[in-house]
Amino acid sequence: MRMSKLDIDWVRGQFPAFEQPGLQGQAFFENAGGSYPCRPVFERLTRFYRERKVQPYAPYAVSELAGAEMDEARARLAAILGVATDELSFGPSTSANTYVLAQAFRGWLPKGAAIVVTDQDHEANSGAWRRLAAEGIELREWKIDRDTGHLDPAALSALLEDGKVKLVCFPHCSNVVAEINPVAEIVALAHAAGAVTCVDGVSYAPHGLPDVGALGADIYLFSAYKTYGPHQGIMVIRRALGEALPNQGHYFNGDTLYKRFTPAGPDHAQVAASAGMADYLDALAAHHGGAGLAAGERGALAHDLMRSHEVALLQPLLDYLAARNDLRLLGPRRAEGRAPTVAVACDRPGEALAAELAPLGIMAGGGDFYGVRPLQAMGIDPAHGVLRMSFVHYTSAEEVTKLIRALDEVL
Repeated sequence: MRMSKLDIDWVRGQFPAFEQPGLQGQAFFENAGGSYPCRPVFERLTRFYRERKVQPYAPYAVSELAGAEMDEARARLAAILGVATDELSFGPSTSANTYVLAQAFRGWLPKGAAIVVTDQDHEANSGAWRRLAAEGIELREWKIDRDTGHLDPAALSALLEDGKVKLVCFPHCSNVVAEINPVAEIVALAHAAGAVTCVDGVSYAPHGLPDVGALGADIYLFSAYKTYGPHQGIMVIRRALGEALPNQGHYFNGDTLYKRFTPAGPDHAQVAASAGMADYLDALAAHHGGAGLAAGERGALAHDLMRSHEVALLQPLLDYLAARNDLRLLGPRRAEGRAPTVAVACDRPGEALAAELAPLGIMAGGGDFYGVRPLQAMGIDPAHGVLRMSFVHYTSAEEVTKLIRALDEVL
């Protein structure tokens, strides 16, 4: 029988961090910077280093096992994301992956082309693209609303009208505003104008891997280490675009789609360990009645379970913060329309507030979180920063209650 409510006790049992003595009594609210890894990732990484740490794909048994585990990670994650296996590739980080992609576009964009970037993005999906202006590419900025941080698709339409835009870069959701942008709608607007899209999914993917095939994005980027996995960047590049862009890898690897945008060899052990992310999502779906479903359906069930749990926990926190007159809550006030990444601006610097919460058992962060541009666009001094409290589906209702009590004390 399929369960509609997340079994939080089962979930927390899949994360070794909750068993560690040094973390007892500590509520982790800095997940947007990096989540706890799940048990299968630990186990696969340890096994690879202990038993498989040889050059993969050689014709001897242990090497064949190493290569098979790397291939497994790519195949299973691609299936969950709704794309072909070779449309998914690994790199050292999302920032590095985006930089490599920008170099590819630099050699591909025609003379007189324009690109669109936003001021809602983390710098990883902004700076690398903005540097193309030095190469003669016209840069157009899709600006957020100063008060709400909202990206209005109607404003994008105006930027696309003359047909010069060939690339639109935007976030699935911002790491400080947290509003979930209508990706499929934005992609459709861009495609209708003859542009391709690059979506930064780093702040969304931890809350449930999306069906990238259904969204229609040409490029979708996210970070495994924020999605219960090892420190790798994962990117989906759909075939038509990936084959059109100039190869950035070794020339003799240019015929392999997933090698075209990874100039350096990937971290074999961490790629193999990324299959543990799929292990966890499959187990989560199976535990909640989804055994026997296809990979994409299991991923969708896990996504929905995560989101429903997060929304239920998030709304009381948003209500509490919105009712205070001594802080500014960034982003939407309804949990359904945002990720559980909650930034607030106060008279006191964000880092100072985070430091005051720490002795109360709250692990949160303060600063600009590389979201310098969105903070400036909303009139917030990045040097002063914001307090950011971010959680995921393994967070409990008791921990949110603890956070609210701690905020009451320090505010």
